[in-house]
Amino acid sequence: MSKLEDKVNEILGIDKKESVPAEQKQFKAPVPRKEDKESPDIDNDYKYSRENYYNLIERGQEAIEGILDIAREGQHPRAYEVAGQLIGQVATTVDKLQDLQKKLKDLKELPKTANQNIKNALFIGSTAELQKMLKKDETIESKNISPEQDDTEDK
Repeated sequence: MSKLEDKVNEILGIDKKESVPAEQKQFKAPVPRKEDKESPDIDNDYKYSRENYYNLIERGQEAIEGILDIAREGQHPRAYEVAGQLIGQVATTVDKLQDLQKKLKDLKELPKTANQNIKNALFIGSTAELQKMLKKDETIESKNISPEQDDTEDK
């Protein structure tokens, strides 16, 4: 304590108490971000999001333990209400972690479905535009069939 505090305590008749250091709690360091240069951005983003969700869930569980201790000691309804809200938020974060898994699965399956054959294509435009487009496309083979010829089988 400083001299001023000592004099004020002496005038007011306050006994000098040795200060007890506050209990220090060890916090876990956040998970460092590891970026893999070889994997695509989707995988890096997934790993980063997953690590953040795990950190949020762990911190939320620590906060729940703390608020429940406070609620037990104080027996105040508001403390229990806050604890209930915190539990709900942690549960929401767990759901988001599960949704992340589903979204990654959907993203990984997207290229597989993109290579499927198109069965029903619809051209919107005039016949003149269609003829111009067909003339430009050299990959399409055309057949001239006269009514006398029977060309119903595939070659």
